[in-house]
Amino acid sequence: MSSTILGIIASSGGAAASTSSYESIASATGTGSSGVITFSSIPATYKHLQIRGIAKDTYAGTFELPTRVRFNSDTGNNYTQHNLQGNGASATAQGEATGTNAFFKFRGSNLSTDATYANMNAVSILDIIDYADTSKYKTARGFSGSDRNGAGNIFLISGLWLSTSAISTITLTADGTNWTTSTTFALYGIKGA
Repeated sequence: MSSTILGIIASSGGAAASTSSYESIASATGTGSSGVITFSSIPATYKHLQIRGIAKDTYAGTFELPTRVRFNSDTGNNYTQHNLQGNGASATAQGEATGTNAFFKFRGSNLSTDATYANMNAVSILDIIDYADTSKYKTARGFSGSDRNGAGNIFLISGLWLSTSAISTITLTADGTNWTTSTTFALYGIKGA
């Protein structure tokens, strides 16, 4: 099975990434009393960044609230986004052009504390491309989702930060709630040419 997957990757024009291409920069865990996790003083020594998350918030409702991702503490309308959501029965799409104060509303990376889902967390992966390049705007792509006993959602997300500044700080905010102690986000640097 794994040799088949590697063959498909190789035949698509690229080689499989080496596991040594990723280096751990930092990780952070929710406290239960704060809705903000910040990675700061990010070194400019990598080609790209990746954030991996296993998350849950303290929201008591029955639907997912967004996670707001901001770079360098920028809360202006300098972000755009597109997202595609699927729930197994239907799909919806949405986009915003310079009308938001956060990079994405990274839905699916938080999950209601409704008792039905007490032991369920959501997962997310966010790639930030050319984060230290000062000659271009920053692009990112994400994948997130949760399973609620077969009634979950999955999200594909892309976006743009309208700034040429190198990214040195990333803030992940649970919208209107707090991160539980079962939440962990990890930041990785990706090597490359």
